[in-house]
Amino acid sequence: MAKNYKRTLIACYLGFITQAIAANFAPLLFLKFHRDYGISLGRIALIPTTFFLTQLFVDVLCAQFVDRIGYRKCVVASEVCYAAGLAGLAFLPGCFRDPFTGMIISVIVYAIGSGLIEVLGSPIVEACPFEHKDAVMSLLHSFYCWGSVGVIILSTLFFAVFGIDSWKWLACIWALIPLYNIYNFVTCPIEHLVENGQGMTIGELFKVPLFWVSIILMICAGASELSMAQWASAYAESAIGLSKTAGDLAGPCMFAVTMGISRVIYGKYGESLNLMRCMLGSGCLCLFSYLLASMSPNPLIGLIGCVICGFSVGIMWPGTISISSGQLPLGGTAMFALLAMAGDLGGAFGPGLVGNITQNANDNLQKGMLAGCVFPVVLMISLLIMKQFQKRSTDIRQ
Repeated sequence: MAKNYKRTLIACYLGFITQAIAANFAPLLFLKFHRDYGISLGRIALIPTTFFLTQLFVDVLCAQFVDRIGYRKCVVASEVCYAAGLAGLAFLPGCFRDPFTGMIISVIVYAIGSGLIEVLGSPIVEACPFEHKDAVMSLLHSFYCWGSVGVIILSTLFFAVFGIDSWKWLACIWALIPLYNIYNFVTCPIEHLVENGQGMTIGELFKVPLFWVSIILMICAGASELSMAQWASAYAESAIGLSKTAGDLAGPCMFAVTMGISRVIYGKYGESLNLMRCMLGSGCLCLFSYLLASMSPNPLIGLIGCVICGFSVGIMWPGTISISSGQLPLGGTAMFALLAMAGDLGGAFGPGLVGNITQNANDNLQKGMLAGCVFPVVLMISLLIMKQFQKRSTDIRQ
């Protein structure tokens, strides 16, 4: 019987939606945790830090062990961790004398699931016999954006209808999605990028100059995206004076919408577009959006810059993955894992740089945004270097 790879694609779509739930649900409840459990905001700030550090750790482990364990076992384990972590967020804080301990355990558990799907989702789709894989990859990553928008809007509506005190029920409802997706990953066809033992090792990848350019691209892609995404809400609140809820909807929610739109557009029309040119154009648009947010005297225009940035960074992460897999077809799981790690590093470093510059500039967020211009600039330079590698490769083949 012919294998139905659309089921594989749907499973990966739901996996990326669940990743968005894991990343965005707990931050909506930070003040609730502070009030109900008496946890200081300083300790609560460790929740996203723990989440991203756990993802980084899992990225590194995946590069070493996923091929030995197998894609299916690992991706099913990711859904189990998601479900256990999200449900644990509702129950574990009440099981410890210090509720924060139960909270951190839950975050670590679902962050393990997030790290696994981040590494495995792309190679699983890449290994499927689809045409125009760069367009398929862009559409796949758009589901993280729609998941982010969905969890923010639906959670806000749930709290408006049932009250924020019902958040534990919502955590359990969100946990049903990965529970259902376990069945999808158990039954769908899953292929491997390369035969067992034929993929490049980490040491071999590090000897390839082009791979280092890919790493820099991913760092800049992650930094360009998350530097703006994580500070967009604060920008909307401080510069325009919006409430927290309105700031979330006008900032990170609209950012995710425009990012998702750009990925869907490329997913639909990517077969007729040049990926490298689209990436360079996105870099230019990203630089423009950072300049608009950092230098515009009108706060509303600055917020428009934040929203435009979402559209500009949409293709960067999946585009880098597609370019790298095309140039290094034997890169295997190790390559995808290290690229994910580089993207997470950029996502951790970029917002921190913007925050530190903002603090040193007397809490002037526009100065911090101006410092963020370095990421799209370095990304464009790296793309031009990558283009030269592609040209040399083509000349050698001819």
